[in-house]
Amino acid sequence: MTDDRPVYPTALGASSLESITLLGTDLARDVMGEVGFGELAFWLATQRRPSTGETRVFEAVLAALADHGFTPTAIVTRLTYLSAPDSVQGALAAGLLGGGSRFLGVTEDCGRFLHDVLTSVEGGLPTDDAGWDALALEVVTAQRAARRFVPGLGHHVHKQGDPRTPRLFQIAAEEGLYGPHLQLFAAIGRVHPQVLGKTLPLNGAGVCGAALADLGLPLELLRGFALLARAAGLIGQLAEELRNPVANDVFLSVDLNNRSVAPDPFVPDPLPGAPSDTDTIGGRRG
Repeated sequence: MTDDRPVYPTALGASSLESITLLGTDLARDVMGEVGFGELAFWLATQRRPSTGETRVFEAVLAALADHGFTPTAIVTRLTYLSAPDSVQGALAAGLLGGGSRFLGVTEDCGRFLHDVLTSVEGGLPTDDAGWDALALEVVTAQRAARRFVPGLGHHVHKQGDPRTPRLFQIAAEEGLYGPHLQLFAAIGRVHPQVLGKTLPLNGAGVCGAALADLGLPLELLRGFALLARAAGLIGQLAEELRNPVANDVFLSVDLNNRSVAPDPFVPDPLPGAPSDTDTIGGRRG
């Protein structure tokens, strides 16, 4: 009699009566107390154990993205906990769901953008700063012409420079992991004023995306690593909320200071070819 039960292969966690294995190793003996969490997260995502240098760069990224003050993700976590103190998971989930194109999601956006540029280069990548600057100038010029932003360029607070950016450049260089994504990102920082007519900082979320891409991590998961980092920060926000609550003050500030105004009806954009409010026939609306 043949065994026709389905098989679901995995190289991650598996349990038996006697043991638990993780990534082909004994969890209790070889991982617990032996492997740091950052190293383990990298290992789980790539199914290869990172080098000491890779772990240092990866953990530097996690530290850079863990917390950035009272951002929307932090505020919504605290407010959700105020509303449902019985649901820590709901408060954390609320904060993580706010990780998008304006906060945290830039990590993935920048990594993908840089990777797309690098994979489209013909004839090999640049070998010196002049070559990287030429490529970056071409890229920024094209983005400007298309009226698109360059991911990772600009910050609403750190207008004179994001302190995380040079530090992560330094750590990657020290570990021999200053790869093409970081080189292109640095070049964008050098040349963009020629195109935009102003100087914008390379932000921390963007440099984190470049560093993660240079580590060879899956581009589809870059936002996931940003969320992994922010989860730790949100736990810190909740822990502080327990000791020094501010969520109720935030709620009351809005609740007690809102003002009733007249409705502002939504007016959809006219369809192509349809008459607008300014179109008239004989002085009257047609």
